[in-house]
Amino acid sequence: MGWLRVHRGDAPLILAFPHGGTELAGLDDQFVSPWRAQLDTDWWIAELYAFAADMGATLVATDISRSVIDMNRDPSGVSLYPGQATTELCPTTTFDGEPLYRFDAPDEAEIMQRLNSYHRPYHDTLTTELDRLKAAHGRVVLYDAHSIRSHVPRLFDGELPQFNIGSNDATTCAPELETMIANICAASGHSHVVNGRFKGGWTTRHYGRPEEGVHAIQMELAQRGYMTESAALTETAPLDPNPAIRPVLEQVIAATLDFAKGNS
Repeated sequence: MGWLRVHRGDAPLILAFPHGGTELAGLDDQFVSPWRAQLDTDWWIAELYAFAADMGATLVATDISRSVIDMNRDPSGVSLYPGQATTELCPTTTFDGEPLYRFDAPDEAEIMQRLNSYHRPYHDTLTTELDRLKAAHGRVVLYDAHSIRSHVPRLFDGELPQFNIGSNDATTCAPELETMIANICAASGHSHVVNGRFKGGWTTRHYGRPEEGVHAIQMELAQRGYMTESAALTETAPLDPNPAIRPVLEQVIAATLDFAKGNS
C-alpha cells in the first residue's frame, strides 16, 4: 500500500496522521478542482512531528486526502459532533461549506469501496501496531496529530487556540496524561484548551481504553504556529522553516513517552 506510510519504532507511543495526505486516488476529475479537494489538508503535519521517530515512536501516516475519505470519522457515518457543523466520512463540502464535487457526490457503493480500500487498511494498521506495542510494554499511547486553519467561521467562532487537546471529556486517556500535556502547553505562553471545539475524533474515541492500558489523545494545532498560514489558501502552502511551536511539541512528545513508559 504505497499510500500508507509506517515507521515502526519500539517505544510505547504511536503518532497517527490521518489528514496529512493530498492524493485524490484518481478522482481528480470528480472534484470541482484538485486544489479545493486538498484545501483542508493538515498541511505538513507528519513533517512537523518527524522528530518523534528518533525517540523510538511509531508513525502511521496516510497520503490519501481526507476529501476522498476521512480516516478520523466513524465508518458507520454517525456524526461525532451532533448538532454542529462538520464533514462526513466521504466529505461533500469543504470546511467552509463549498461543494467538493462537480456533479454527484459518492453513492453508498462508492463510499463502501473507499472504506474497504483506505479507511479499513489504515485502522487495521493502527490496531496491529497498538497490539504489538501493548504486548511488549503493557501500556501504550496513541497520539492523534492534526492541524487546521486558525479561522474557520463555519466550524468555530473567532480564532482557534494554538493547542487543542482532546480526550472526549477525559474518557480516552488517564487524567494525568491530559493534565501533563495541558500544563506544557500552558507554560509555552500560547493559548490552549482541553476538550473545547475538538474533543477527539473517531480514532481517539475508538482506541482510547485507559482501563486496558491503551491511552489515546488528540492534538489539534492552529496552523499559524508552524507555517505561513495565509499560504494554505494558495496552491503552495510552504512550511515555515522555523516552526515556532516545534519546541513545545518536542516537550509534549517527550512527556507523553515518559508517561507511556511509566516514568511520569
